[in-house]
Amino acid sequence: MAQIMALAVSEPVRVDSRRLGDIVTELGETAAQNVIGLALEQLAGALTGADKAVRAGDLAETARQCDLLARLAWQIGLLSLAGVAMDLGFCADRREAVAIGAVHARLMRVGNRSLTAIWDRGPLD
Repeated sequence: MAQIMALAVSEPVRVDSRRLGDIVTELGETAAQNVIGLALEQLAGALTGADKAVRAGDLAETARQCDLLARLAWQIGLLSLAGVAMDLGFCADRREAVAIGAVHARLMRVGNRSLTAIWDRGPLD
């Protein structure tokens, strides 16, 4: 008899704390908080845009949103999010339907966890 096991889908998100520290050093605490807060808003918008594009089947827009998402994530040190966004953009460019579904689900998990991780830690922690 076959047994069914539920697998927990979880992975740690990687945040480059040094990059956040560099932003604070370059801009000062107040300006860094403003810049990082704005970047988080833009990231959330790009994540939503990528999600909508995938659901609409618009692969060109999916690739565009993922490119934006990856660039923003790199700028503030969200390494996991940047990597997954690049992966989804690559899948969209290649029109890999099965891979798009899987990587899209991963992007939403990692994206939400990344935004929460950096928001909860605060830019200067």
